Amino acid sequence: MVWVRSEHAGALAVVSTWLCALLPWNITYSSSIAGISLLFVRFPFVEIQYAWGLSQRVAVRDPLSAMTLQAGQSVAVAYQTWLLGAAAMALALLFSFGYYLREDSLEAGPVDPVRLLGGLLGVVGVVLAASSYLLATRGIPGLPLPVGVVIAFVFAGILLTVERS
Repeated sequence: MVWVRSEHAGALAVVSTWLCALLPWNITYSSSIAGISLLFVRFPFVEIQYAWGLSQRVAVRDPLSAMTLQAGQSVAVAYQTWLLGAAAMALALLFSFGYYLREDSLEAGPVDPVRLLGGLLGVVGVVLAASSYLLATRGIPGLPLPVGVVIAFVFAGILLTVERS
């Protein structure tokens, strides 16, 4: 069964990369830690932390500042892994912009850009899945939902198996 026609594979590769860059890869909810509830929404390039209970607070951090904040903690390796995932996502995003702007020249090259973006999204999925696992086992206890990780794996699978003519 063909998921996407060959002539639409390039557009799907670009749009799926952009979508993966905009979706949260991890959402974690933790309730009642000393009367405070926390919600972490982690996108590839930013983390939004909502805290409520005694008072309401919102914190926004990029992966580097979040990693610096957790330095020396048991969860630091999860944030270091997230930084690697963000770097892989940035590489995929930069390539997708180039592919969008110079589709014909990249299609004529030695590497299939659709499969390359599929591979990069697969790498992003693996690295962010590892980070999500580390956050769940070493981080603040709660219910983690690796939403964007699943979507990255789905798009990677579709792009890597598309029939190209």
